[in-house]
Amino acid sequence: MSVPGERSHFLMAPDMRIRELDTIKIEEKRPRHAAVMMLLYPKEEITNLVLILRPEYEGVHSGQIALPGGKVEEYDRTYGDAALRETWEEVGVDRETVEILSPLTKVYIPPSNFWVHPFLGFTDILPDFVPQLEEVAKVIEVPISELLDDDNVISKNLTTSYAKNIEVPSFELNGYIVWGATAMMLSELKVFIKSAIG
Repeated sequence: MSVPGERSHFLMAPDMRIRELDTIKIEEKRPRHAAVMMLLYPKEEITNLVLILRPEYEGVHSGQIALPGGKVEEYDRTYGDAALRETWEEVGVDRETVEILSPLTKVYIPPSNFWVHPFLGFTDILPDFVPQLEEVAKVIEVPISELLDDDNVISKNLTTSYAKNIEVPSFELNGYIVWGATAMMLSELKVFIKSAIG
C-alpha cells in the first residue's frame, strides 16, 4: 500500500508553514537527517502508540510532544536502523522486538534544519518503557482510537519558534496538545490507517 504523502501532512500544518515549505529549496540548505518511530503495541487488547514529552531546555523543541527518535549517526546503516536505535535509547524498547512495517513520508523542519524520516513499527510485546532522562520527561501512551477520532483535531493559538500567536492545527491526545512536525507525521499515520481499514 502506498503512503499518503505530503498532502496528509498539510492537514495539520499552519498556513505559514505550508507556504514556507512550498518555496524553500531544502537540498540547498544541506539539512541534517533524523529518524523517528511510530511504535504500535497492544495494551489490554487495545492498540496503543507511544509519544514522549521533551524536557524544558534552551532549544526549538523544548517541552514539546514528540515521537521517539533523533539524529541519524554515521554508524546507522539506514534511517530505519536509526529509528530503532533511538527508540531503544529514549524509551527502552528492544529493537529486536520491533518490526518495521513501513516508512512514511519525510518531513522537513525549517527551525532546526532537519529532514525527519518516520517509520511505522509494531511490537506484540507490551513494552516496559524506560525513559532516557536527558531526552524524555515523560512517556505518553495513546490508544490509536484517539488519533483516529476526528473530534480530537483542534485549533490552538500558539507561539512557536517562527511566529507568535498563530492558529495551529493540533491533536489532543491523552490530555496533551500535539502540533508541529509530530502532528504532521501523525496526520499521515491517521490517513494511512483509515485507508487500510477502509
